[in-house]
Amino acid sequence: MDNTDFLVFESNPSRSDSVMAALQFLGFHPRRIDYQPVAGTGRGIYVGEVTDECLLEQQLDQLGGDGQAVVLVADDAPLASRLLSPGAVFAGRVVAIRFPLRYEQFAEAVRQACKPLQGVRRTEQRFVGESRAMARVNSLIRQVAPFDSSVLVLGESGTGKEMVARTIHDCSSRKDKPFIAINCGAIPAELLESELFGHEKGAFTGAISARKGRFELAEGGTLFLDEIGDMSLPMQVKLLRVLQERVFERVGGNKTQRCDVRIIAATHRNLEQAIVDGKFREDLFYRLSVFPLELPALRERLEDLPVLIEEFNQRLESRGVGSVKFSAGALQTLRGYGWPGNVRELCNLVERLAILYPHAEVRAGELPERYRGNVAVEEPSGHRLLEVMDTPVVEAARAVNDAALLPEGGIDLKDYLADIEVGLIRQALDATGGVVAHAAKLLRMQRTTLVEKLRKYGLQNGLAA
Repeated sequence: MDNTDFLVFESNPSRSDSVMAALQFLGFHPRRIDYQPVAGTGRGIYVGEVTDECLLEQQLDQLGGDGQAVVLVADDAPLASRLLSPGAVFAGRVVAIRFPLRYEQFAEAVRQACKPLQGVRRTEQRFVGESRAMARVNSLIRQVAPFDSSVLVLGESGTGKEMVARTIHDCSSRKDKPFIAINCGAIPAELLESELFGHEKGAFTGAISARKGRFELAEGGTLFLDEIGDMSLPMQVKLLRVLQERVFERVGGNKTQRCDVRIIAATHRNLEQAIVDGKFREDLFYRLSVFPLELPALRERLEDLPVLIEEFNQRLESRGVGSVKFSAGALQTLRGYGWPGNVRELCNLVERLAILYPHAEVRAGELPERYRGNVAVEEPSGHRLLEVMDTPVVEAARAVNDAALLPEGGIDLKDYLADIEVGLIRQALDATGGVVAHAAKLLRMQRTTLVEKLRKYGLQNGLAA
């Protein structure tokens, strides 16, 4: 229960499914509690247990854990009344959801449920990493968060720009208000105006009802404009007016509305070059970049790899996916990779390997090819293996030694040599079609010795004698 944000109570399975799906879509981790009231008895049945209703609050407190939110989704009036009563243990942490589900009402109910948690569970967030670069990022976030200044987050794709925006919001005085994000590059230019400012009924074909835009939904809170560099020039003009005057009109409307929204923008593009190229307005750039904050690429903070992997493993464990370990040789190999996808790419790699090798240790030879392609000593190509095997033993050893360089921080020699051995064995088997006897000849060892090594490394399945 440590990672549960909400407990969902509902006797109607379809309603319960709807709320669970909505909470998961919003990024929460709900848990379903199947509660079936027994009419006229004052008792209820849930999770296979029969409990007296007088013990209900005690049971809920055990289920909820310290400081956890509860969403009550029930048309059972007595239960709702008891849990929502001022003296109840969960008073202030129980919110009733109304059906049919409406986005605005549901989002407001979620915000109400989260409010009591802010003093218990919401602590100052920080980015994972022990490098000097990340220490500076965390320091800048702490400095700018208390103010309403516009922030422009710069960095390559996958460095965590949206996480910066959310952290700034959560550390600000606006944390009780909405955080609304929109990807300006993912929405067609002709629709972006409606998404940002909303529209009135009949404003265009398909506008069958009035709709609030992101500025209205973020009122009092934070609006995150992701990929601002992809916004069209006409839309940039309209956005600039809102930032300057803090007023806007819905599409198809003539009523001017004021807005109180903090703006955080982000882009992976070089906006200064875009200004030179005539693709981005200089006046908008200066409006957005009151406080520029640039995130380092992962290749610039490789010392954070172990702590990032540990963080991702914890997240995977909380989702029930499992975790994975990396040998010293595998970590050294990953440090030699360029990481064009940055932290997002690392997160995806850890999840992929956790699925392939749950709770096991991954060696360099078991990494996907793109991550080990530049480490010839651990994963030589087939023809390189045969060349080495055809030379005298001394020359083969010299070839390996010439290719291996001791890292500045040292290395686990046992793991490193094991990685080399596994890689050579696998490629010997590939070169001989999986015939152990022929592979043993290539490796200049007895067949029985190779069989023992195959058993040791778990490589014996599906091989021919």
